[in-house]
Amino acid sequence: MEVILASVFSAIIISITVFSMMKVFIYAFRKNDISLRKCIILSTSSIVIGLLVASVLPFGFQKIMDFINYRKPF
Repeated sequence: MEVILASVFSAIIISITVFSMMKVFIYAFRKNDISLRKCIILSTSSIVIGLLVASVLPFGFQKIMDFINYRKPF
């Protein structure tokens, strides 16, 4: 249960971050600081990286919980 809850909250934080980055890329494109191609590449890469991180997080959280809850046999 803890792993699911931590993964959901982390995925929400990651999606907010990616959405904010996309807004910055669009703003930079409108100000002519970056080209359209660069805006598309940066937006796509941030979405893909965000999805990869959000999909790997449950496994990482499960490993951390297993490490915390591990009890050494006597």
